[in-house]
Amino acid sequence: MGQQKIIIALDGHSSCGKSTYAKLIAAELGYSYIDSGAMYRAVTLAAMDAGLFQNTSAPSLDRIEALLDHIDLKLKHNPEKQRTEIFLNGRMIEDMIRSMEVSGHVSYIAAISAVRRKMVEYQRMLGKEKGVVMDGRDIGTVVFPDAALKIFLTASLEVRAGRRYRELIEKGMAAEFSEVQNNLEKRDHIDSNRDDSPLKKADDAILLDNSEMTLKQQMIWFRDLYQHVISEANGKD
Repeated sequence: MGQQKIIIALDGHSSCGKSTYAKLIAAELGYSYIDSGAMYRAVTLAAMDAGLFQNTSAPSLDRIEALLDHIDLKLKHNPEKQRTEIFLNGRMIEDMIRSMEVSGHVSYIAAISAVRRKMVEYQRMLGKEKGVVMDGRDIGTVVFPDAALKIFLTASLEVRAGRRYRELIEKGMAAEFSEVQNNLEKRDHIDSNRDDSPLKKADDAILLDNSEMTLKQQMIWFRDLYQHVISEANGKD
């Protein structure tokens, strides 16, 4: 009998390398990778396209809720680029949602209960078959509270700002380091203090501060943890 498939929930602060780490874990295990943050960014982009952020940083909740009825999200694997891409109403928006403008509005959208309800419902549907690595802010606390393996990833603000800044520059996007750092600080505050599903470490999540770790070191750490979790899960069968 092969190893049973589990759900791996990876939560943490902005720009601490969650998606890069989650993708590596998924590739190693042959699991599906799901970027929950991309879904909130897609809704943010839809709100921006609809002009809801014109002259305001806080559009009315009624207008956002009305917009949700006209949003269709799809996640598709692109074998050529070896990545999962998100589609909004049939349009591929994977690169567009990574802009600083979307980053500046996404925490507001992600704090709206109606948006969170719709996204959580979709995320649970995607994880039904297990064999999934999902990263976000509330995966281990709200979306999959019974996930067999939960990791809470963090790093210092300076390290995270440096990573995010380099990522934007490499993609050819305009960025100022101080603006990136201020944006992260603001998002940390909103994400951790919102009323609905705030960012927090689940009681049974394992904390990993990767400020001074290479990806190779993080994967060695993960393999040990995964083998321990799987042997425990198989022992219960």
